[in-house]
Amino acid sequence: MLDSLDVVLAGARAMLTSTVDIAQRIPAGYAPNWFERAWLSLFDGRNELLTFTAIAFLMHETVYFGRYLPFLVCDYIPGLRKYKIQAGKETTAEMKWKCLRKLLFSHFVIEAPLMLGFLPVAKLAGIRTSEVPLPGWQEMAVQIAVFFVLEDLWHYWIHRLFHWGPLYRAVHKVHHEYSAPFGLAAEYAHPVETIIFGQGTVGGPILYCNFVGSVHAVTMFAWIWLRLFQAIDAHSGYDFPWSLHNFMPFWAGADHHDYHHAAFVNNFSSSFRWWDTIFGTDTKYHAHKARLAKAKAAIDKKAE
Repeated sequence: MLDSLDVVLAGARAMLTSTVDIAQRIPAGYAPNWFERAWLSLFDGRNELLTFTAIAFLMHETVYFGRYLPFLVCDYIPGLRKYKIQAGKETTAEMKWKCLRKLLFSHFVIEAPLMLGFLPVAKLAGIRTSEVPLPGWQEMAVQIAVFFVLEDLWHYWIHRLFHWGPLYRAVHKVHHEYSAPFGLAAEYAHPVETIIFGQGTVGGPILYCNFVGSVHAVTMFAWIWLRLFQAIDAHSGYDFPWSLHNFMPFWAGADHHDYHHAAFVNNFSSSFRWWDTIFGTDTKYHAHKARLAKAKAAIDKKAE
């Protein structure tokens, strides 16, 4: 056992002290394109573990807060108020600041260390990082589609579990502090919830490597990028005519998830609607939508 521990520690020391020579990462006779050269240049002469972690963290922060910014702007445009799902509930500046403070704590104290520890797991699973050639868009599209499905399945069942009384009160209640969600609150959660739901995001690429084939870090970053877009959109509190679920009926979106925050029941999926439909955990949501449609029809008839 001590010998195994020595091997692990030696590997960790090597990963922390070694640097990348991109000349050794380019196959003989292969001519990288401009994007591949740019990707390799990020690692050249640098420690791979620290570089990978820095890329992951900076991308996460940039995408998370950058994606929220348009929804923040919407809060100050009166003409867009009609697209607010819970129009009668205001998101105050105090609520946003409280959310931001807790988010920054979570990002730096919980998520950053997890990112730092991910590369050894990724390497062990077979995820490629500073290697070329990079995957083509077709390969990336297939893999990301698989990741979305796997994450959604994980999210559905774990989310249902978190709504079990003791777990809800001890863990998930934090995320439900905002019954009228806003984009910034997508990752506002108890540390235990952050860690467990995060396994669904990184678990897809790891499972894919184990059972199908290798995944490149570029694909994984693109997947996380899109997953963040999805999560922030679902918590945005806005349902626009151009929202994705209006073109893809099986997509969840804010219309689907907002009801979950308002009613504390139903709609446990993250990206898609099918698990809730299959297992009957959207019946109250559909009854709610029917009541809204009936009320709107009565108003329209009265206005004629």
